[in-house]
Amino acid sequence: MWTADGWKDYELLDSGDGMRLERWGKYVLSRPDPVALWEPASPALWGKADAVYHRSASGGGKWDISSLPEKWVINYKDIRLIVKPMGFKHTGVFPEQAANWDWAADLIRSAGRPIRVLNLFSYTGGATVSAAAAGAEVCHVDAAKRIIAQAKENAEVSGLGDAKIRWIVDDCRKFIEREIRRGKTYDAIIMDPPSYGRGASGEVWKLEEDLYPFLLLAKKLLSDKPLFVLVNSYTAGLSPAAGYYAVGEAFKEYKPTVLSDEVGLPCTSTKKVLPCGIAVRTQF
Repeated sequence: MWTADGWKDYELLDSGDGMRLERWGKYVLSRPDPVALWEPASPALWGKADAVYHRSASGGGKWDISSLPEKWVINYKDIRLIVKPMGFKHTGVFPEQAANWDWAADLIRSAGRPIRVLNLFSYTGGATVSAAAAGAEVCHVDAAKRIIAQAKENAEVSGLGDAKIRWIVDDCRKFIEREIRRGKTYDAIIMDPPSYGRGASGEVWKLEEDLYPFLLLAKKLLSDKPLFVLVNSYTAGLSPAAGYYAVGEAFKEYKPTVLSDEVGLPCTSTKKVLPCGIAVRTQF
């Protein structure tokens, strides 16, 4: 498993009973995590949470906040990110992705040439900000305007307000089709496709039907000297092996190095590593 073990401002304190207990800077949050099937290791820690996310019977939920600002900033190496408790238990940051940010940033820095990165389904932009901090020119695409606004804030608080980042509110598939017609290319592609979603104009996305054709479409945007493709997924039915085969088949003519595994968060109160989705890393 690829673990995000480079954090100082984030810490997985404990997990269990379908929940995770996390420190974000100086604040502690408790929120659901269905893969935490075991018992908590340190029950006494849980009463110290500044906020707890409670799921409702209808499938939604809400935060029960005792003492917490609307938002605050945490650091990860050379970038800064805004933490903001939001709907559906989200905080605006996926800390486990730091393992992938580091991998991509190392490749960008060691490339020895300018690198253009396309980040698709890019959410609040942790990967975008990390890639830009490593020196890449980045095109950030997401269908949600308010989420892109938060990604811009992350760039600004990281001192990258003037970096070469294009912010695009659009359906990712339609954007790729237009970029192909324009003759645009990218040296690296990052994508974090949802299990199910709708684009800016109501376009439907179903991962089990659309991922492989989407990979073939995105491949048309690779430059003559591609560097990498990174695919993240939180879809329960997509195993590392399935991701490996899909991505490897889609890019087989390049004869790339393809690695696939779970990404996870080490827990400080136990030796467990909490699984948090999968990633497929393709290096050319």
